[in-house]
Amino acid sequence: MARLSDRVAGSVGSVGEYLAEQRRQAQLSLRQLSDLAGVSNPYLSQIERGLRKPSADVLQQLAKALRISAETLYVRAGILDPDDGSDGQRASGVVDAVLLDPLLNERQKRVLLDVYGSFVRENTPADETAAAPPAASQPKAATPKKRAAAKKTPARPSTTS
Repeated sequence: MARLSDRVAGSVGSVGEYLAEQRRQAQLSLRQLSDLAGVSNPYLSQIERGLRKPSADVLQQLAKALRISAETLYVRAGILDPDDGSDGQRASGVVDAVLLDPLLNERQKRVLLDVYGSFVRENTPADETAAAPPAASQPKAATPKKRAAAKKTPARPSTTS
């Protein structure tokens, strides 16, 4: 397996190419993105051309300005190991594929990962979910119905004549 520093050296260009691609998809000029992210125009140009390696802070600012996942930029820059999930466990190939897909915007990635996560939880064996706390969504769902019924009851006109 290649060392992380070796992957960083090879991935500097790829993070720049990815940033340029995301900038074009967002229909932003280099100057507009530099203003939104608070990064100098020449520095952003050098990042996109693979001449500079941006820090995690700069990547976070760029991700926020482009409305994309900072984690994806960290992986592309070699700062974050793509084999590790945010919880320290090995991330699935599906999660990696969704996060790294340049054709999906941030909202689409979130929706896909939410749906995928719900399927995984649904298909997780019972012995693995026994340690999980019971779902709190059922009591919350019943509460609004009771409140709605309570609101309707006093609103009925009295029929005392």
